[in-house]
Amino acid sequence: MGSLLKNFSILKKFLFINLIIFIVIGILTVLYLNFSKPNLIYKKTSNHIAVINNTIDHIRRLKINFNEDDLRKFLFSTGFLFQSLDRVIFLDSEFNIIADTDTLDLDPRSFSQRTDQIQFENLDNNIDEQIKNINKKDDEKNISNITKEYSISTEYGKPFTFTDETYNKFILSTLKNFMINDENVGYILVVERANDIKTAIDERKNFVIRTALVVTLVIFVFSFVLNRYFLKPIRNLVDYTKIIKDKSERKTNIQSLKKRDDELGVLSNSLDDMTHELQKRADNAENFSTDLVHEIRNPLASLKSASEIISETEDKNQRNKLVKILSHDVERIERLITDYSQMLKDEVAITKEQMKKIDLTPIVTSVVDDFNGIYMSKRGIKISLNSNQDGNKIEIMGIENRIEQILANLLENSISFSGDNKMVTVKLYKKNKFVMLNVLDEGSGFKENDTKKIFKRFYSNRPGKFGEHSGLGLNIVKNLIDLHGGTISASNISKGKGAKIEIIFPSA
Repeated sequence: MGSLLKNFSILKKFLFINLIIFIVIGILTVLYLNFSKPNLIYKKTSNHIAVINNTIDHIRRLKINFNEDDLRKFLFSTGFLFQSLDRVIFLDSEFNIIADTDTLDLDPRSFSQRTDQIQFENLDNNIDEQIKNINKKDDEKNISNITKEYSISTEYGKPFTFTDETYNKFILSTLKNFMINDENVGYILVVERANDIKTAIDERKNFVIRTALVVTLVIFVFSFVLNRYFLKPIRNLVDYTKIIKDKSERKTNIQSLKKRDDELGVLSNSLDDMTHELQKRADNAENFSTDLVHEIRNPLASLKSASEIISETEDKNQRNKLVKILSHDVERIERLITDYSQMLKDEVAITKEQMKKIDLTPIVTSVVDDFNGIYMSKRGIKISLNSNQDGNKIEIMGIENRIEQILANLLENSISFSGDNKMVTVKLYKKNKFVMLNVLDEGSGFKENDTKKIFKRFYSNRPGKFGEHSGLGLNIVKNLIDLHGGTISASNISKGKGAKIEIIFPSA
């Protein structure tokens, strides 16, 4: 069954499991009904047996002969014993009726306390005609079947119960033989119309049928709702993932799912955002690889040319120059690969890091102090920090070590364009709902008319220092700032008098 369910859809699994439960409940219900009927019959037959045993005790105690006259008198004198029953019949050893309570019901004086001779004579005169009217053919046939079955039964000698059920009646009969001095002299048959048993069973069956119909309707409605509002949208999401996986151009209806206000709407938005983010990363990785191959191809071509020439030249100065070119190109390739590897590691690390509320003041102060310790002694470059917040926190949602990486890359870039004994200024302040971080230097400024290109991958405008920089520094900075939901821009302070990098973060 487990392997069968694996191939089913959720709806089919739901219906299949409900079908199994329904079948189990149905089997238990049938067992219950089959048990209820014998239980109800047993309660009736227990009363029959008690009446039969009580009657036998009375006959023996009163020393009543088991013949027609004595039994008639007995019925008149003890009719109250059988008032709770429909009919009690006395049969002789040949199964012939010798007394019947139904004959008493025909005479309004049947249960009278008077037992004078006139009553018996009146009854004697009409008894034959009365018995003929009562013992109809169906009763005779029923009694014949009961006595015949009892005579050959293994339960002979014990009370034996029979049922006769039709569409509109339920007759319950109990038969027992009567022994006097170890001799079977006749039989006592108790007959009762037990339509209440049939009614009780029919009510239970009707209740089960009504319940089954209601449960079926509920399952149908629930299945419809489940399929329409839950399973169908899930199938659409599955189709959406398959379309993305197969790079198909088929249209999806995920936009309609994204408009839902429930969990499926949230899931659809998250899945769509995740898909676009993965596509963006895949495109970036592809573009980055293409750019890297392009960047490496140039120094490789230079290496190939220099290696071919160096083997043919005998001029020592020329050979030294070619060796220097070879060394320079190798360093260029090495730096590209190193920076590329570090960038990939950073991207993986970023996906595992969580943003939290951080105060920029101590972070920026720490980075500025570190750079002052390095470049003050080496080149006399002073890095100053201006922050006029009067001790108030300047908080953003971010990753602390990535903020340090952003500022470090910007300071290194500014210092590389600055001469010795120059000043680099870092400004940190809050403006409305934004946090501003500016880095200003006293270098030569940007020569590009469009300063946006400096943030492109592998872009570098350093003719005198070719090969010393991979052109990835500012691109990494921009990616990290985008991750923090910020923006970055570059401009010249004034022509030939320095550059300014401005970062804007959303305030926490």
